[in-house]
Amino acid sequence: MGSGIAQVAARAGFEVVMRDVAQEFLARGMTSIDKSLRRDVDNKRLSKEDKRAITSRIRTTTDIGGLNDAFIVVEAATEEIDVKAEVFKSLDNITKSGAILASNTSSISITRLGAVTRRPDKVIGMHFMNPVPLMKLVEIIRGAATSDETYNRTRALAEKLGKTPLECHDSPGFISNRVLMPMINEAIFALYEGVATRESIDGIMKLGMNHPMGPLALADFIGLDVCLAIMNVLHDGFGDSKYRACPLLKRYVDAGWLGKKSGKGFYEY
Repeated sequence: MGSGIAQVAARAGFEVVMRDVAQEFLARGMTSIDKSLRRDVDNKRLSKEDKRAITSRIRTTTDIGGLNDAFIVVEAATEEIDVKAEVFKSLDNITKSGAILASNTSSISITRLGAVTRRPDKVIGMHFMNPVPLMKLVEIIRGAATSDETYNRTRALAEKLGKTPLECHDSPGFISNRVLMPMINEAIFALYEGVATRESIDGIMKLGMNHPMGPLALADFIGLDVCLAIMNVLHDGFGDSKYRACPLLKRYVDAGWLGKKSGKGFYEY
């Protein structure tokens, strides 16, 4: 997600600093960006000169201090509140006071992230969809303290990136995952209970509901650990048993079967 966000920002003409905790992750991100842009060149959607210009606008670093001049930082760390809170504390200390701190979180409270900073009015959710270069939506989430100015600046940025920003207020899972994840979880329950095979479950949703991807395949693409983390946020946030994660989802995560990224999930890769 981070490399995808960096790619669309650089493609829109912005100078980008992409920071990660290790050089190997940065190298992997730049490889992903190069492959994505190369496909556009091959399909004649981009010239070779434009591709070079885009990649030249992305600078990588493992030093969080390299973000000190940013006018906006979009965090895309792992979906854990403690990890994200530490990132936001660090960003609050090293960025300029006027900088916006945005999170690409798919479920975690923007209000809670804002509360660990000295600028909760400048903290906002900017939830991109995966794959970032292809998907048009950016879900814009206001925390309790997010100012109108921060919202307006973030919305304008999303539009400059060629995205469609849609607003919602801070609530567990926001809109996208509050609706999507229970559907995926119910599909996992159907598999768990032997109602149908994985192929039938996905096929019925694709052919009957016109979904481009079945819910089990989509879960593999998202990452089963991410799906479980979001279900836990929904369950903890609402205290409602309808958000209880399926035992089969928990079992697969415990086994390290996380989906496409690990080579095995509900399908094999």
